[in-house]
Amino acid sequence: MVARGRHGTTDPPTGSVAAMPLPSPAPDRTALVTGASSGIGTEIARELARRGQNVTLVARRADKLHELATELSALGVTAEVLAADLSDRDARAELPDRVAANGRTVSILVNNAGLSTVGPVHRSDPAAELNMVEVDVVAVVDLCSRFLPGMVERRTGAVLNVASTAAFQPLPGQAGYAAGKAFVLSYTRSLGGELRDTGVTATALCPGPVHTGFADAAGISAEDAESSLPSFMWESADAVARCGVDGLAAGRPVAIPGPANRVSASLVGLVPKQLLVPLLASRHPGLKD
Repeated sequence: MVARGRHGTTDPPTGSVAAMPLPSPAPDRTALVTGASSGIGTEIARELARRGQNVTLVARRADKLHELATELSALGVTAEVLAADLSDRDARAELPDRVAANGRTVSILVNNAGLSTVGPVHRSDPAAELNMVEVDVVAVVDLCSRFLPGMVERRTGAVLNVASTAAFQPLPGQAGYAAGKAFVLSYTRSLGGELRDTGVTATALCPGPVHTGFADAAGISAEDAESSLPSFMWESADAVARCGVDGLAAGRPVAIPGPANRVSASLVGLVPKQLLVPLLASRHPGLKD
């Protein structure tokens, strides 16, 4: 099994949580999307632009971002590029001032940037493991801490943190990745509780396997990745994006694309871990000799 976190929803609110639409588009507002140069991030940016939102595109690859900005500008929105390495704490700290310099405030924050290492921890590269945690976990906390105060003060805003169905279970072969996504899911649920009655919402998008270049980037061939999970669990990046933005617009705490993934996320917690973990380890291509 290869986890990728990037139509459908799950986890309806257990109390009377008032849903609200996305923040209204305005010339001085923008949706900041990290990891926007490919895959789910690109599709989320497209989906927001189709809904009239200005977008600020953040990733390391400025050339890819400029191509996307040109495409999205044709939809009548303002699309701006801020090239930044999300693993660099100084680069993250500069983002609010860079957004403000463009005359914008962030009304929607999409923490999508992420990566995974693959293989057993005892064979891992410590630097690569820490870099993964920096991007998948620390950057989410950092950017939420920097942009949420303004949203709460303005009493409008929305946060979409991209987690994964890996958040619901341990995952031998991607131990750090699954643990990081479990953090993002728990963190986002907690944000939702804190943000009640503020006009700001927080949603965790938890995709299962997605047809992107994620597996290749993690060092697993597309063939091995696709053979590790049934075909009916795989979703396209654009379907995942629609699910996430729909969930955000509805004020849902969790959005899971695809019925098979929603069922799996609901049931996996019922399976005893002493049975589940060895099964997952036996199927993960990153643990094959």
